[in-house]
This record gives sequence, structure tokens and C-alpha cells, in this order.
Amino acid sequence: MPTAPNPVGTNALGADAVGPDAFGPRGGGLAVGRGLFYLIVAGIAWGTAGAAAALVFRASDMGPVSLSFWRCAGGFVLLLAARLATRLQRRRRSTTRVAVAEPLGRRVRRIVATGVALAVFQTAYFASVEATGLAVGTVVTMGSGPVLIALGARLALGERLGRGGVIAVLGALTGLVVLVLGGDGGGGAAVRPAGVVWGLVSGAAYALMTLLTRWWGRSGTADSSDTTVWAFAVVSLCLLPLAAAEGLVPHTAEPARVGAYLLYIAAVPTAVAYGLYFAGAAVVRSATVSVIMLLEPVGAAVIAVALLGEDLTAATVAGTALMLAAVTGLAVAETRGAVAERRTVAQV
Repeated sequence: MPTAPNPVGTNALGADAVGPDAFGPRGGGLAVGRGLFYLIVAGIAWGTAGAAAALVFRASDMGPVSLSFWRCAGGFVLLLAARLATRLQRRRRSTTRVAVAEPLGRRVRRIVATGVALAVFQTAYFASVEATGLAVGTVVTMGSGPVLIALGARLALGERLGRGGVIAVLGALTGLVVLVLGGDGGGGAAVRPAGVVWGLVSGAAYALMTLLTRWWGRSGTADSSDTTVWAFAVVSLCLLPLAAAEGLVPHTAEPARVGAYLLYIAAVPTAVAYGLYFAGAAVVRSATVSVIMLLEPVGAAVIAVALLGEDLTAATVAGTALMLAAVTGLAVAETRGAVAERRTVAQV
């Protein structure tokens, strides 16, 4: 896989990512091993968003679109503050590093495309859940994502998944179906065409976002922290009119508690998780990214059993085991590939 030099390279929160780790750097300066770790943390953090959102819905009359808007707007503010603080810290240290310049037009296209894809991904998913239910909407959206990403990565990026990768993706998708539909109690989920269509739209937007992130990451000039910050600004603008129509300010008897939940959602599964996601997705193969991010429903299932008192079913155990096995297999294959690539470059 071709690499490009990047004198600076920034991680999810704008900090320096110079220097290889045990698995070696690939693409935009961030090492593959670190990128895999970022994605795993992001997937686990995403899994907490549903539980936090459920607590918001229980304590107020906030709607899903308004929650999504405040999530993205709060994430934008936190990410922008972190980025500005990092820049200020660099200036105080008087560090002089020269980054690879990215043309302004390309930067604007990158940010707008990522932001629009993210907005469609989230909004279409909500529409799918509303039309056909949480279980089916989740399976269609997150199940179609890895398939579309694998096809797109093969056609557009030349990334071959391999026999082991295909088995891992199929195992992850099987685990997703067992976990979500099995946890829903078996055939109780209604499949409605409109909901399936919205789920496919959401999965396609997620695939596009992942592939674009990987494509720009291979060039070595895209700053993942810059993409993350301003993409959320675009998403917030897209969601603002819909959220205003639904009602921006919730009615609640516990404003402090709802505010704390919203702050958590904006900080952990949004600012931190998406920052880590965009940084990791720039250096890890797209199909591997899509499977690792299936840790989200795994994390949600664990939280539902451990903290929300839901029953531990055989479907939950089997689905979780299949998905964790697939994630582990692809992560090991990714790191081995990075090590082999580094050795080949060193021999040359």
C-alpha cells in the first residue's frame, strides 16, 4: 500500500503523531497499531451513546433529531476548543514544524463531503429506526455498511480483503444479526420497505464517509482533526432546521441531570469517539474499519445487561462472541500486514 510523507501528522485531537509505534506508520503519519487502538476505543464509546440517549428520553421530552443536533453542536464546540488549546500550547513551546500544505479548495470539499455524509448517515438511521424499528434499522444500516465499504475499497482504493477478511466480515454480520434480532426476542421485528430503504441510505452514507476518509488519509496531506471539527459544524447546520421544527429546548423537571447526559453524549461518544474514528480510519483498511466499528452494538449490549438490567440471553452471548472474534481476527491481520510492509520498505 503506498505511503506518503507527512512531516507533522496530527491525531484526533490535534496533537502530534510523529514517530512510528510497534506496527509502523502508514499513510498520514499515524501508526497502524495506534489507529486500530483509536478505532476500538471509538467503537466502545459509540456503544454508550444509546444508553445515554435513553436516559435523556426518560428524563425529558427531547426528540431524536434535537438530541442529534445538540450532540453534534456540543461535539463541535468541544473539538474546536481542544484544537485551539493545542495550537496555543504549540506556540508557547515555540515549535516550528512545516506541514504539507493542502489546497484550500480540496480542504473545503473534504470537510463539506464528510459533513454531509455524516449528516445523512445519522438522519437516515433515525428515519429507518422510526419506520421499521430499532432492531431491523440497526441490522440494515450497520450490516450494509461493511459490505458496501468492502466493495468500494476494492473498486476505488484497490484494497483486497482476502479470504480471511471475507470470512471475518461474514462472521461479524452474522453476529450482528444474532445479537440485534435475537436480543429483540426473535421474530418480533417488523420489516417495512421504507425503513429498509432508509437503512440502506444510512449505510451508503457511512460507507462513503469511511472510504473518503481513507482516500484522503493515503495522500498524507489531510488533517483528521481539521476534518472532524468542521464536519461537525456542517452537520449541525444541516440538522438545525429539523431540530428547530421538532423543538430545540426540552421540557424536563431535572434540567441539571439532562444537561449532564447531553454533555456526556457530546463529549465521549461524539467529540472523542469521532475524533478517534477519523484519525484511525485514515490509516487502517476500510473494510477493517467497518468491522471494528461493529463494537458499537457489542458495547450497547454489554451496557444493557450490566447497567440497565436487561436479561443476558444466548443470542447476546453468541452474537457478541462472533463479532469480537471477527474484530480480533481483522485487527491481527491488519497489524501483521503493517509489520510485513514495514520490513519490505526497510529491506528496499
